[in-house]
Amino acid sequence: MISKELLAMMYRQIFMIRTFETRCIKLYRSGAIRGYFHPYLGEEAIAVGLCAALRKEDYIVSTHRGHGHCIAKGASVDRMVAELLGKETGYCRGLGGSMHIADVATGNLGANGIVGGGIAMGVGSALGASIRGEDRVTAIFFSDGATNNGVFGESLNLAAIWNLPVIFVIENNDYAASTPLEISTRDCDLYKRAAAYCVTATQVDGNDVLVVYEEAEKTVSQCRAGKGPVVIECKTYRHQGHHVNDPGEYMPSEKLEYYKKQHDPLDIARRYLLEKTEEAKVKAIEESVLKEIEEAVAFAEASPEPDVQEFLADVVRKYN
Repeated sequence: MISKELLAMMYRQIFMIRTFETRCIKLYRSGAIRGYFHPYLGEEAIAVGLCAALRKEDYIVSTHRGHGHCIAKGASVDRMVAELLGKETGYCRGLGGSMHIADVATGNLGANGIVGGGIAMGVGSALGASIRGEDRVTAIFFSDGATNNGVFGESLNLAAIWNLPVIFVIENNDYAASTPLEISTRDCDLYKRAAAYCVTATQVDGNDVLVVYEEAEKTVSQCRAGKGPVVIECKTYRHQGHHVNDPGEYMPSEKLEYYKKQHDPLDIARRYLLEKTEEAKVKAIEESVLKEIEEAVAFAEASPEPDVQEFLADVVRKYN
């Protein structure tokens, strides 16, 4: 039985991610955020449902579409906005930007701009925890496109032969950038690939936060019991193009409309919460999130830029 408190927490996080992304898109359009920006809109239930089953000391490895993972694992939105704006108060002192946020204090080992680039890192963190005898699980988030990279099979094989406590989370949103899944692989049920390595795998509705959470609970317990690794394929659909400057014209309008209007993870989570509590309390959650986001933006905008001389000194230290 899912408690009202857990539902409220998960809804708040989904609403926080949705609000964060929407507000930061406006900042990007105004020129305040530079570089690429890959929104997590439409996929929020995956990060929230999965991370709700983890402990603070557990690890995650993120992706270029990673803001939702960061928030779901406990990152502070003021430092996140500051990082996106390239400010000194950001998680990486403004040097990482949108695609390279890390927060080791909450177990977030970092986002990665390379498709599939975090998969081997996640297996490494699980191996380290295993060697040290720590009761820590690692969840690796990556896209459907990353499953066609060699690092996926290689990492899954290593995790399997060493029984590592690691969860491979495939965020299957149907596209590798603009390439539809059905023209890049014969079988679009990607979780089936785990069978070649004798790894337990399942496929879930990635837009339903309770479905994701309940499967993640089982999977995390399995990993803690020394019966990992596990693959979870979360079926979802992003709400726009690959990044903010991609109009997404290759996305069928009727399918996009369905996921936005009839199968939106935010709406699904809200309905679950309304079964447990009154509308006024749900609106209070939303108002508190909106206030927190605006305070985060104000904090970031008022924060100083990184010191250029310190940046140059860092470069010298790293390459000497």
